[in-house]
Amino acid sequence: MVRSRLAVISLCFVAFVSFVASRAEAQARKIYISVDMEGISGVVGDDQTSAGQSEYGRSRKLMAEDANAAIRGAFEGGATEVVVNDSHGSQRNLLPEDLDPRARLISHSFKRHGMVEGLDATFDAVIFIGYHAKADSPRGLFAHTGSGVVKDVQVNGRSAGEGGLNTLMAQWYGVPVVMISGDDVAVEQQKEWTPAVRGVVVKRAINMRAVESRPLAEARREIQTAAKEAVAAAEKAAPDRQSAYKVRMQFRNMTIPEVATAFGEITLVAPDTVEFSRATMPDAYRIVRVLYRFINPD
Repeated sequence: MVRSRLAVISLCFVAFVSFVASRAEAQARKIYISVDMEGISGVVGDDQTSAGQSEYGRSRKLMAEDANAAIRGAFEGGATEVVVNDSHGSQRNLLPEDLDPRARLISHSFKRHGMVEGLDATFDAVIFIGYHAKADSPRGLFAHTGSGVVKDVQVNGRSAGEGGLNTLMAQWYGVPVVMISGDDVAVEQQKEWTPAVRGVVVKRAINMRAVESRPLAEARREIQTAAKEAVAAAEKAAPDRQSAYKVRMQFRNMTIPEVATAFGEITLVAPDTVEFSRATMPDAYRIVRVLYRFINPD
């Protein structure tokens, strides 16, 4: 009888532990944060965005503060794990000592998937911090896509900036993009891809150079609140995968397209434009990144 009771108690204990573990797993939220610099609160000029420039040191601090606001909000919204990808320029802008110690940091520009390196189906939500308008936007601070050599990128006939390209990657894995911060044009353009995204406008672009900035403390409070609400409400969906990804890239010069045709699958469709197809978005993204970053047009 005693052994029988002990067996029952043991089974009940195992069941309880399994229940608690399954609940914890179900409630776990793994959040991915991609952080660019041009759309960061207080970043307004060219002398702030690259190493060696006079205001770059200040911009690194500003970038970390916006990122930390998003990290705090994510944890308040139920995140149990946060991964931050430094997504600007050299992608070595965020200093580990400046970042919330609860978050893990991905650094350096030699990445297969650049601004979304490390993103996969294990994540529950994606947040974009400090994003900017796409190339050739008539208004939008620092408007560009990838680098200054790109005039436009189209995927399956649709023009995409960095936010659009990164959204296609997130959709491939079934991970929702739930929040973005940046100037008003960047937020508007992201809503064309993800209408329900929570957008935080930290500055208003007057044109491609002039800007009206919000107070830093106010902008960061809103980033934190939006991240908290977005993470708490995040719901994963089935992966959104198209049958193929046809990419057309137009450049500001004709050197890169000429070099690009060394790859047999890349077709020259105009002196400044190439086209290629890939079966998956991750593969297409890798080629896009090679073409704008690793071919020197000079």
